[in-house]
Amino acid sequence: MYSNLILFLVAIFLFTIEGVPKTPWLSGWQSLALLVVLLAGYGKIAWKLFSRKQTLTSAGYFRVEKQLAVTALVFYGATLYLCDPKYYLQLLSFGNTMPALVNFAGLMLFVVYLALMWWAGQPNYEHIFARKYRPVMFVINNIRTNLPIVVPWIIISLLYDIIALLPLPGLQKFVASEWGDLLLFGVFLIFVVLFFPPLVRRLWGCKKLQEGYLKDRLDTFCATQNFSTDFYLWPLFEGWVLTAGVMGIIPGLRFILITPALIETMSREELEAVMAHEIGHVKKYHLLLYVFLLSGFSVLAGILAEPLIYFLLAQEFFNKLILKSGIAAENILTVVGAVPLLLFLLVYFRFLFGYFIRNFERQADLFSLAAIGNAKAMISAFEKIAALSGNIRDERNWHHFGIGERIVCLERAEKEPGLIERHNRKVRLSLIAYVAVVLLAGFLVGQIPKEALAVRYQENFAETVLLLKVKQEPDRALWQRLIGDLMLTRKMEERAFIAYEKAFSLEPANPEIMNNLAWLRLTSEQLSLRDPLQALTLARAAATLLPKGYILDTLATAYWANGLLEEAVRTEQQAAFTDMAQKRFYQAQIARFTSQTYEESVREMEAERGKSK
Repeated sequence: MYSNLILFLVAIFLFTIEGVPKTPWLSGWQSLALLVVLLAGYGKIAWKLFSRKQTLTSAGYFRVEKQLAVTALVFYGATLYLCDPKYYLQLLSFGNTMPALVNFAGLMLFVVYLALMWWAGQPNYEHIFARKYRPVMFVINNIRTNLPIVVPWIIISLLYDIIALLPLPGLQKFVASEWGDLLLFGVFLIFVVLFFPPLVRRLWGCKKLQEGYLKDRLDTFCATQNFSTDFYLWPLFEGWVLTAGVMGIIPGLRFILITPALIETMSREELEAVMAHEIGHVKKYHLLLYVFLLSGFSVLAGILAEPLIYFLLAQEFFNKLILKSGIAAENILTVVGAVPLLLFLLVYFRFLFGYFIRNFERQADLFSLAAIGNAKAMISAFEKIAALSGNIRDERNWHHFGIGERIVCLERAEKEPGLIERHNRKVRLSLIAYVAVVLLAGFLVGQIPKEALAVRYQENFAETVLLLKVKQEPDRALWQRLIGDLMLTRKMEERAFIAYEKAFSLEPANPEIMNNLAWLRLTSEQLSLRDPLQALTLARAAATLLPKGYILDTLATAYWANGLLEEAVRTEQQAAFTDMAQKRFYQAQIARFTSQTYEESVREMEAERGKSK
């Protein structure tokens, strides 16, 4: 289930970050044909892998299932990129009022790939677990088993959509705020606490343990631990798996799941040791901490996502990548923004979440030791589980310590009782460190100039788009002029001058280009780029073709720079008459012309630059 959690999280992430294209890459029939080819190709791979002899054992079956699940993600990603399903699924959103339905339908597309895997594996499953299934029912059962993983996401998504549809703008504004996020998170917690456990129990087909000797013994043992709960038989893989689990946070809505194989295999003492382990999860608040850690991912992702994406997209390599690859800027923008978040998701759950899960399990093992008084029964239970599960004593995974490691830890703790408290302290300090890191991350990210990064990214993106246009239409002056304008706003005057010169060579009679080049020749902070005489020639021509206020202002400045004060004042007055909305600006320009010479303004600029250095 832990591995499937990451699997579905990645699938949800891939679909939600994919934008809706204005026009699909392929036509509807072509997209459908390609989807069929991808599904057929994946199905063929699944049948081929499950045809191997080693998949007729439980270990081989589960190994291939994991391989095919990851392969399904690859095929699903290819489907999202090549077939544009989000474009066609938008019809389900009812005019974009219910995007949750689109997201759910998109996730079902991933489930279709998994269904092909389960269909191909059904004969092997029957052979291993000696249970007959119709292929369709086998697929449905697997969907029901995995449905609890995505139910919380579906509920939250639908809740957002429903609130957006209500005629309550005040509520919608509140929900869009940070406090609104907290409110929805509270609703999510209520769902998890009240409705999720019974829903899971029903989906998994669990049945209440009947009254009798076994239930009486378990109830009696729980009473010794000041604990009460209900017990349910868990038919996981036909009940053959040797495992148990506790579910539910609130007493009365909490229960322990036990597989029939565990009941049949364990002695009374061993079963009590396993129950003590599950009680340890409750006593150490692990169920609540799981929710806390899952929520922590959302908090950290929300804190880091925006500045991280802006930081990456503000780098020069982004421009170079778009220009060299020839890939659409929007596609690279999506990838550059999504890949770091996807990596963060994988790292968070695989390593950070995995670290806490492993240590919670060890804490529950040590609680069992303390509750029983010795490790003999728990070690014996572990040895049986390892042997009967295919000699997995030395196998390790990311979410549990290996059974051999857990046995060694229990043996050490029995000899060194202080180890229990040391491990409890380790877990507490780890949680404190985790909270501190989250708070520190929030503080540090708050110091990042996100607005400046956003502006820099927007400028880089605009430059990249313009450079692509230049590449596609090298003889069109508009793109060169716009590049010059952008470079001028970024104080990159040499690049602006080159762009304006190129634009002027392509359209020598364009008044906008002449005006912008003349202004740069008059006002550049790099004195080597100034040329008042050429500026006057350009400005005169521009004003003749397009006598607008801002162009007349450039001409007036050119007259002033060339010592023609009367012409400068007269032209500036004409600009004020032409553009009454900017009259005050033009009057300020006249005052400047009459109180200071152009040469004095240059010396003043140099003095200011010297002070700033």
